[in-house]
Amino acid sequence: MALDATFYALVGLILFFAIIAYLKVPGMIGKALDARAEKIGNELAEAKRLREEAQSLVAEYQRKRKDAEAEAASIVAAAQREAEMLTAEAKQKTEEYVARRTALSEQKIKQAESDAINAVRAAAVDLAISAAEKVLASKADASAQEALFKKALGEVKSRLN
Repeated sequence: MALDATFYALVGLILFFAIIAYLKVPGMIGKALDARAEKIGNELAEAKRLREEAQSLVAEYQRKRKDAEAEAASIVAAAQREAEMLTAEAKQKTEEYVARRTALSEQKIKQAESDAINAVRAAAVDLAISAAEKVLASKADASAQEALFKKALGEVKSRLN
């Protein structure tokens, strides 16, 4: 048998496998691979848990957003109702104010008309009295004046009793 390089390569390979088997390298490699697989499995489980947590947070925030939108819509609706009420109330108060002012103005106008009519009547009465005095003074003599005075005095006495 000739000892050539192939033989030494075969012996080296067998020794290499024997040392690897003696040092239990395949078991260590298996353990390392099992540990790595377990680590990857844990990381996947953690990622799945984080994903589910993120999905629940997204759902919660979407629900909160919908609730906030609904609340904002109700606030806007309440504000619109309040604005409409205030507008109606202001319109009613304005109409009442205008009606009061109109009534007050009409009352003042009627009072002014009444005062003017009374002033005209008083002036007419004064003028008529003055004219009657002048007419009576020019037409009546002393005896006629005395008779009219006694007649007027008698009427006054009869009305007072």
